[in-house]
Amino acid sequence: MTERARVMSTYTVGRVAELLGVTVRTLHHYDEIGLLAPSDRSRAGYRLYTDADLTRLQQIVVYRRLELPLDEIAALLADGADAADHLRRQRATVMSRLGELQELVAAIDRALEREMGNQPATPEEMKELFGDGFGDEYEQEAQERWGDTDAWTQSAERTRRYTKADWQQVKAEMDAAHEAFASAKRAGLPPTSTEAMDAAEQHRQHIHHRFYDLSHEAHRGLADLYVSDARFTKTYDDVEPGLAAYVRDAIHANSHRHAG
Repeated sequence: MTERARVMSTYTVGRVAELLGVTVRTLHHYDEIGLLAPSDRSRAGYRLYTDADLTRLQQIVVYRRLELPLDEIAALLADGADAADHLRRQRATVMSRLGELQELVAAIDRALEREMGNQPATPEEMKELFGDGFGDEYEQEAQERWGDTDAWTQSAERTRRYTKADWQQVKAEMDAAHEAFASAKRAGLPPTSTEAMDAAEQHRQHIHHRFYDLSHEAHRGLADLYVSDARFTKTYDDVEPGLAAYVRDAIHANSHRHAG
């Protein structure tokens, strides 16, 4: 073999390590256990690898990435199969693993979706749901007014982990209660009618279950706030003109109904 042929067809340990992404120490180990012995040596006695050695090393690297132990890899490479057979075998193994990994990714995605779905709603999501009805300044004022009450503590504990989906349901229930009041009023029914008082009870139950324990007596005090605080009044009157006063009267009537 000429010196030029030797240079063109062989590779040093360092070059092989660079080409195949393995360490020089790994190549030395493969040589020591007989898994990959270099086919040539330089005049100085250094290891030189041929193209055939690189092909064998490529097969070893793939099998190692498939987590096969070195003794199994040695047995596979000793069975007489050619490079194409090894590639087909490796491809089949990779495709099998790929299916398993895809199932694993799907399972992780489902778990992640469940985990993310259980995250508390962000302020941005609350504003998206409730618009101007939710704001930092309102929350701060509410805490200043009622922060030392049992109702505030209870409400904070219940809603602490409410997700966006939970708040969507809360809003749907709240809208349904408002609409029940509005429907009774539009039908010309007095606040003392069964329909109006049932709407009041629906409203009380919504707060009682979603936020804090609400007695009928406490419900009356809340109803009075709906006409004394312009922001509450606007919330109801935007649904139906004059609805805030109607709601107050219906809640009082419902409280008297249950007291009796």
